Amino acid sequence: MGLRDVHVAWAWIVVVANGLAGLWALGADRWEALRHRALWWFTAFAEVAIVVQAVLGTVVLNSQGGDPPQFHMLYGFAALAAVGIIYSYRQLAGRLHLLYGLGGLFLMGLAIRAMTITGR
Repeated sequence: MGLRDVHVAWAWIVVVANGLAGLWALGADRWEALRHRALWWFTAFAEVAIVVQAVLGTVVLNSQGGDPPQFHMLYGFAALAAVGIIYSYRQLAGRLHLLYGLGGLFLMGLAIRAMTITGR
């Protein structure tokens, strides 16, 4: 398995983790029983997975060359920026679960879009 294959496989981890974290947070916004400390650990994992994906993509590009599909890097770096923006709005009183729920689904969408551009 080459580094490019790891980048492709890790993309699925990014999609699934952010989708699940987003759904969990949205559920926690509605139902207090879903509000656990584990939600924030899982959300952190999902967002760190985006950083890992961007680093993997950068290493693949620098080591193997080639041109990435048009807009692929835009979606990747938009996801990185979105993580920072979501984190910066964490002080929203009483709506933190909603913020991270919608944010997680948005991040999942960016990852899916980056994947569909590549045709994988």
